[in-house]
Amino acid sequence: MVKSAPPPIASRKPSKVEGIKENSNFLREPVATEILQDTTHFSEDSVQLLKFHGSYQQDNRDNRVKGQEKDYQFMLRTKNPGGFVPPQLYLSLDKLADEYGNHTLRVTTRQGFQLHGILKKNLKTAIATIVKNLGSTLGACGDINRNVMAPPVPFKNRPEYGYAWEYAHNIADLLSPQTGAYYEIWLDGEKVISAGENPEVKAARQRNGNGTIIHDNEEPIYGTHYMPRKFKVCVTVPGDNSIDLYSQDLTLVVITDKKGKLEGFNIFAGGGLGRTHGKEETFARLADPICYVAKDDVYDLVKAIVATQRDYGDRTDRRHARLKYLINDWGVDKFRAKVEEYFGKTVAPFQPLPEFKYQDFLGWHEQGDGKLFLGISIDNGRIKDEGSLQLKTALREIVEQFNLPIRLTPHQNLIFADVEPDNKQAIQEILDRYGVVSDPSQIEPLVRFAMACPALPTCGLAITESERAIPGILERIRALLNKLGLQKEHFVVRMTGCPNGCARPYMAELGLVGSAPESYQLWLGGSPDQTRLAQPYIDKLHHNDLESFLEPIFVFFKKSRKSKERFGDFCDRITFDAIREFAATYEPQTANGGGKSRHRVNLKDEVYMKLKEASVREGKPMTELVNDALEVYFQNLSEVATSPDVP
Repeated sequence: MVKSAPPPIASRKPSKVEGIKENSNFLREPVATEILQDTTHFSEDSVQLLKFHGSYQQDNRDNRVKGQEKDYQFMLRTKNPGGFVPPQLYLSLDKLADEYGNHTLRVTTRQGFQLHGILKKNLKTAIATIVKNLGSTLGACGDINRNVMAPPVPFKNRPEYGYAWEYAHNIADLLSPQTGAYYEIWLDGEKVISAGENPEVKAARQRNGNGTIIHDNEEPIYGTHYMPRKFKVCVTVPGDNSIDLYSQDLTLVVITDKKGKLEGFNIFAGGGLGRTHGKEETFARLADPICYVAKDDVYDLVKAIVATQRDYGDRTDRRHARLKYLINDWGVDKFRAKVEEYFGKTVAPFQPLPEFKYQDFLGWHEQGDGKLFLGISIDNGRIKDEGSLQLKTALREIVEQFNLPIRLTPHQNLIFADVEPDNKQAIQEILDRYGVVSDPSQIEPLVRFAMACPALPTCGLAITESERAIPGILERIRALLNKLGLQKEHFVVRMTGCPNGCARPYMAELGLVGSAPESYQLWLGGSPDQTRLAQPYIDKLHHNDLESFLEPIFVFFKKSRKSKERFGDFCDRITFDAIREFAATYEPQTANGGGKSRHRVNLKDEVYMKLKEASVREGKPMTELVNDALEVYFQNLSEVATSPDVP
């Protein structure tokens, strides 16, 4: 893959968005004026600034009618460092989803919530309600530090996890926008009183270092133009890759002494997954090890890295604006040297780390202080009531009755923390009553480890389906694996409707990236623990050809894998050339060998949902139910046709 840089930045003009930020009076206008207007949507300039306030303007593409105005609505995203959601906030979001949204909540891949379907006239009320109930949407989107991630598992007897949560919150505060625009616009200037800011963080924000802050500016760290593009940070502990650390702009790994006391942090930088089809100068990239920093200097080093990207990141081409491109163009050594200039001294060398592993923390566990935590799997993060699975009602009842704090996971799941052992049975009874599976061993593994972005109908960037398509895709992959004698195999499948990579498909063992209507780019070879990038295998695979295309790959895997080798590791080891060579001469299994041809039909959404509900209720595959129903239908037609009463 060619990774050529665009022309020198000095020869190009800043992008249009840079001018919008410059003229906004620190994110105020024209949003402050247009929110007062009786319209269904905002202007293009306001749409760019709304992102900083935590909202995207969207329209429901299912409802588009030629010649009529779009069905405008807004997505709101919360900012929850480390995925922490107080019970009061959760109940407020649950209510907002019903009063102003589409009756669902969606857990994001950055440990926040998204509310969909909010109308412009209700946007101010929704944001104000979130803020007044211990939440925020400020900086959840836009050219700024996004939600700071941390491992969601609430271990109370492992101090390194406590440090990860503490510093995730502190770095979120350090890099939070200082403009008064958010409270002026959405709360009429009323700044809701919250817990006092950490004095160390407040001092660090004002400490200049060597050019890390901008004096006499409402935004001392960001300045008038904020960041060139989004900036993503996470804090984790050695060995824990529940947060996809290699995909972040900046990752801090907690380093403790043998007694568990914090000493400092290892630093990774330069990860990022967004790319554009047909633009080979855009690419997914893993973060590089940069250095080690002592705990007393960590805020100054974070500021130094932010300042380097702020001052040298590409502001002329937004496709080339992320930190990963700066590090790729400069190289790690030059980047480290520039960071040291802002930092004011030489950084220490990176310290050895154990191998990172992915964990999802589902099911019941002890958290180390006599209490329990419970991880609940949520398909693609969508919390809703549908058929026999009344997930939204179940979660609401548990929070109402037991006042439990929540931690959202980077895999779009949810953890209830601080559960008293005496309450376990009552909570389990609620889950059972509403059809919620709490035992992870009872979840189909392909489903358990899969992720998909929302895509159609609300995301304006979506090329094709993702969240609505992945249940059927996974069912078809499972049927194919079963047919080929691979019943016990599973792997990480991630799916997006466009190449921006919100569900991190480029880290998956099998990634499906929307490239045309009903078609996907196929990526193979990522690691089961998300520590290696997948690579593009084919640019356009129509979903109707899924089985015929994957069958030779899976057969080759079955024949040529090493003992206990995972699918992604196999694809990486064996090489794509070998896979293509095998596929080119592969003869599909005959009907006698169990390989029957498959045909596709499209169903209306409401019919599909009824079919899915019946499948769960009766414990039968949807294909079997459809075949049974059609056989009865055609039998009835035959009887009618041969009836003597038919003229």
